[in-house]
Amino acid sequence: MKEKIILLLKGFFIGIANIIPGVSGGTLALTLGIYEELIETVSHIATNLKKKMGFLIPIGLGAVLAILIGSKIIKESLQFFPFATTLFFIGLILGGVPLLTRKVKKEKISGSCVFILILTLLFVLGLSLLKTGSDGITLSNLGFGGYVLLMIIGVIAAATMVIPGVSGSMVLMLLGYYNPIINTIEKLTHFKNMGECILILVPFGVGVLIGVVAIAKLIEFLLKKYEVKTYYAVLGFVIASILTLFKSIFPIEVEKIEIIVGLLLLVVGTLVGYKLGDE
Repeated sequence: MKEKIILLLKGFFIGIANIIPGVSGGTLALTLGIYEELIETVSHIATNLKKKMGFLIPIGLGAVLAILIGSKIIKESLQFFPFATTLFFIGLILGGVPLLTRKVKKEKISGSCVFILILTLLFVLGLSLLKTGSDGITLSNLGFGGYVLLMIIGVIAAATMVIPGVSGSMVLMLLGYYNPIINTIEKLTHFKNMGECILILVPFGVGVLIGVVAIAKLIEFLLKKYEVKTYYAVLGFVIASILTLFKSIFPIEVEKIEIIVGLLLLVVGTLVGYKLGDE
């Protein structure tokens, strides 16, 4: 029972991460110690289904609860307390870094590994500098082509959610679909226009499932064939993710009390991330 509760909690944090621009659900899955098992489970879902459902259901339930319940809370937290909220998630990521470094320190550092780390780091930092897409996209009265496009957007979002260090929410913002999707989820949780919301979220959700399975198989292949190089790439993604989050809070003017609270949350997040990563 304790194991299921821990998986539920990890799923909750991963779900929250996926709705915060700049925070990667894949990074948290990695730093919380369930990334490899998650990739293997999704890639081979049809074999030993009962055992794999016992692993996936608590994580999925936690993620869904986070997205349904947390979308409004996180939106308001980022609006009113962006500094402290961001520092907490930076702490969650930092707490899992020791787990990641243990994956690569057993191997001698090569020039190619350093190159891969720098390349992935620069890729994510470059992505964070791009301007977001238009907020004028509307999901009302979609035709068949609109629903197909939603599915494709879901595939793209899922692929970026699974890759550590790349924020699916940030990619949705770049494409202009972040606010429309979040607003649709909020309407659904308030039982407003439920039919229309379900028609929007179902094709998007199907796209997400397709994208998760496809990218999971690719990452599984890379981990099997090029494990050390893949982890150096992931380490670059994670470092870039932390730098991107720090960059996002530098322009924010904050009171001394929020700085203190933020630093406390940074410590709490680090301890939580470290503890959950070792579970």
